[in-house]
Amino acid sequence: MRGGIDLGGTKIQAVVVDDAGEVKGEERVPTPTGGGPPDVADAIAGALRGAADAAGVETAALDGVGVGSPGIVDTRKGVVSSARNLPDWEGSFPLAQTLGAAVGTRVRIENDVQVATNAEFELGAGRPYRSLLGVFWGTGVGGGIILKGRPWIGRGGAGEIGHVVVKKDGARCPCGRRGCMEAYAGRKALEQRARKRVEKGEKTDLFKIMEKRGRDRLTSGIWARALDHNDRVAAKLLDEAVEALGVGVASALNVLDVDAVILGGGLGLRLGEPYRERIEAAMMPHLFSSDDPPAMHMAALGDLGGAIGASLLIRPRRGAVAQPATVS
Repeated sequence: MRGGIDLGGTKIQAVVVDDAGEVKGEERVPTPTGGGPPDVADAIAGALRGAADAAGVETAALDGVGVGSPGIVDTRKGVVSSARNLPDWEGSFPLAQTLGAAVGTRVRIENDVQVATNAEFELGAGRPYRSLLGVFWGTGVGGGIILKGRPWIGRGGAGEIGHVVVKKDGARCPCGRRGCMEAYAGRKALEQRARKRVEKGEKTDLFKIMEKRGRDRLTSGIWARALDHNDRVAAKLLDEAVEALGVGVASALNVLDVDAVILGGGLGLRLGEPYRERIEAAMMPHLFSSDDPPAMHMAALGDLGGAIGASLLIRPRRGAVAQPATVS
């Protein structure tokens, strides 16, 4: 068996899978909101222990653990830098070494969205295609790239689609720059913009729903519930997010010209097919090859896709074949 971790700005999802790719145990915990990288590493270790318990195995008995992490990932050294959607993670932290010592097995780390894209390519909605752009819309907006059947990570920073500039000198992004797509579409930035609107006197149920649900941030579920309540602020901010996604994704497609786009992430999955259709429509005016656009699909592996993709960093033993995982 092997472990997989999807490290996100809101939650940490852990799975334990067998050589056939079947999920045998899973655990989800909130991502810490403070304490910095050591506290995040402790939470990852706890989530993995929970998944391992559910699978009936000790973490030290796992063949290894793959981690999909935001930020700049040095896969060779196992170091994560500048993961700004995580608490106080401005510098570099030896996540692989720290986590390996805590759980007693080898750890491999790669970009979180790239491993989720890899999973969709190998096991999910991307299986019919040789080239893909994964767009994962959640706390931030991340991208993963498959070209000619192989992941493309460039010098380590490829796929950062959330930082395509959609408006010169525009809104401040959590990365510190201005005008990034993530500044308009990322859930963290959306919450900041919602708070500013409340400060200016606009009315919204977003924060009432957050308190009622016992949350400390605006999760994807809260945005969906606000839309169900016909919340005008939520609808307006998500309209702006769709517009930014359309411009940014189209710009990336004009460069890469891939076969298909896979939409995932917490917000992408929660808002689902209607918003996939809206983003696709928002792309069309900006696509150079608008008469032959790429296919666009929802991620098929759901919330577990990132963790399953991370588990693929620890390859099955020789002779075993990974099959599509069973997910709920």
